[in-house]
Amino acid sequence: MTDDRRSDGMDEAELNRTIRELCESKAEEFRMIGYEQATGPEIWECVSDKYHKKGTPALHAIVNDILSLKVTNFMNYITLSIYRGEKRR
Repeated sequence: MTDDRRSDGMDEAELNRTIRELCESKAEEFRMIGYEQATGPEIWECVSDKYHKKGTPALHAIVNDILSLKVTNFMNYITLSIYRGEKRR
């Protein structure tokens, strides 16, 4: 039997659930200040966009990236995605 736990003690399902909850929390924060269309998956797309080049960082860095995301950076990401023709979900 293999152990599917990461070095931070979380298995993949726990990690995904934690990230999803953090992104939903950030989306709720954005909705509270008037950005009604913000969703958790869009927050994750924005934050994880830079991970395609560098790889996925440690959990503490992911948490920091989500919680420190500013509305202006999020809206810039959404705007550029629309200009590039990427579908907004």
